[in-house]
Amino acid sequence: MLQEQRVNGKGERYVIGPTGAALTLNDLPPPETERWVIRRKAEVVSAVRGGLLSLEEACERYRLTTEEFLGWQRSIDRWGMQGLRTTRIQQYR
Repeated sequence: MLQEQRVNGKGERYVIGPTGAALTLNDLPPPETERWVIRRKAEVVSAVRGGLLSLEEACERYRLTTEEFLGWQRSIDRWGMQGLRTTRIQQYR
């Protein structure tokens, strides 16, 4: 499910993030992120789907494997953001 790219008043590209707010490259989690909460995972998935980052750029920036990212994406598609919870992963699979 790809999103349409938009441009804000500052000329920055953005997509609508998982919370319904505009999400620009500057709003993404920092590259050194180690604690991956649901919202951060969903923001990265939204950025890739919206074209702010390519899959390759996201994996390189966040030191993810393609399989890990695709797993996040599948979880969102199947169960919504709650599917990204690691503490409840067994309930959703």
